[in-house]
Amino acid sequence: MSSPDADLDASATAATATPAPGPTPGDAGSARGGSRARRPRWKRWSERSEVERVDLYTRQSIYLLLWSSAGFILWRGSADWGEQPPALVALVVAAVAVTCALGTPVVRDVAALYPAARPVPWRSVGPLLAATAVVLLGDRLLPDGLRGVGAMVALSVLSWSVGGLRDDRVSAALVGGFGLVFWATTGLLVAGLGAAGVTAFFVFTARVSLWLLGVVSELDRARALQADLAVAEERLRFSRDVHDVLGRRLSAIALQSELAARLSERGDTAAAATMLEVRGVAHTALREARALARGYRATDLAQELEGARSLLDAAGIAVALDVADLPTAWHEPAGWVVRECVTNVLRHSAATRVEITYAAGALVVGNDGVGPAGTGPTPGSGLTGLRERLAPLGARLDVGTTGLTGGSGSGGDGGDGGTGRFVVRVSGLDSPPAQVTP
Repeated sequence: MSSPDADLDASATAATATPAPGPTPGDAGSARGGSRARRPRWKRWSERSEVERVDLYTRQSIYLLLWSSAGFILWRGSADWGEQPPALVALVVAAVAVTCALGTPVVRDVAALYPAARPVPWRSVGPLLAATAVVLLGDRLLPDGLRGVGAMVALSVLSWSVGGLRDDRVSAALVGGFGLVFWATTGLLVAGLGAAGVTAFFVFTARVSLWLLGVVSELDRARALQADLAVAEERLRFSRDVHDVLGRRLSAIALQSELAARLSERGDTAAAATMLEVRGVAHTALREARALARGYRATDLAQELEGARSLLDAAGIAVALDVADLPTAWHEPAGWVVRECVTNVLRHSAATRVEITYAAGALVVGNDGVGPAGTGPTPGSGLTGLRERLAPLGARLDVGTTGLTGGSGSGGDGGDGGTGRFVVRVSGLDSPPAQVTP
């Protein structure tokens, strides 16, 4: 049979365990670049993530457009090849194939680089530019029936590959450069404008395709980040509840143990009963922690008030309660406030009286634990966390001191009476909470 402590540990582990993260868009993006060698060369469509599918579709679409554009240019030009020497025709076809083959890795590298524009992948771009220069120069030496085919293929391949770089200067150079080349070689302004227009269309299509891929990747990355934030928020909520539950119970155990020790030193038989109470508090803390780990525990205002009265009475601190008019919708958040404030009084204060009241839409927890020099409890991480939990509900938590020599402390209490008081005031409870969080 497992012990309660073992059950608690197992429950807490299950409550805070985080599922193993799946592939994120950032991973997909890195796989498109430097870590490409670590991923399989090919995966089935069903094995790919959504981003990987979009990535594959975008790449293959640009590859297809690059090669099909070159094939269409060859097909249209072949109508005039009837009288041309077969060797020259074979040379033109080979030049087109080489140019397309050199453009394909450029598309891959530009897609991996996107959305960055630097560094330019010169290892793949350089050979393509050199081949394009050779094709343009050689095209001028061909007979009329073959002339122009190589130049148009070079225009197409450069536009689909290098045109995908996210650099307006590159795009402008491609559009203007090819327009000028065709104007100069044909002597026709219309030919130059047509070449510039076709190049602009190809460049625009390539960049828009990569832009859409970037948008999908960014959205998927944001979705993964949202999931991570949800896990972090749940861990924060769990840690706050652990602080709230165990903090007060451990304070009670320490207080009652000290009382039992003093009774035992005097030989008082009540020491045994006090230690039994300590054991009861320990078991209660264990049950609450186990329920918290399993996610079943909710804050009950009546239990918190009764527990606060019992603890404060045991510490010799007088208690005054007047929260009968508190709206039911605010009972759970009010329980958070009571629990945190009582814990602070027991740990950090020398108070002799605590008042918990509700009036005019505000819950006020005050104590007289502030000394003449302003010593007493100070706002800590517990109250800060409580303020953060109450804010989304539409409530405001203010902390302050009143009745000190030299004026009031900061916190926005506004003077709820008494001298030397430390006051926690939660206002805005006259309206329903915006939401209820566990």
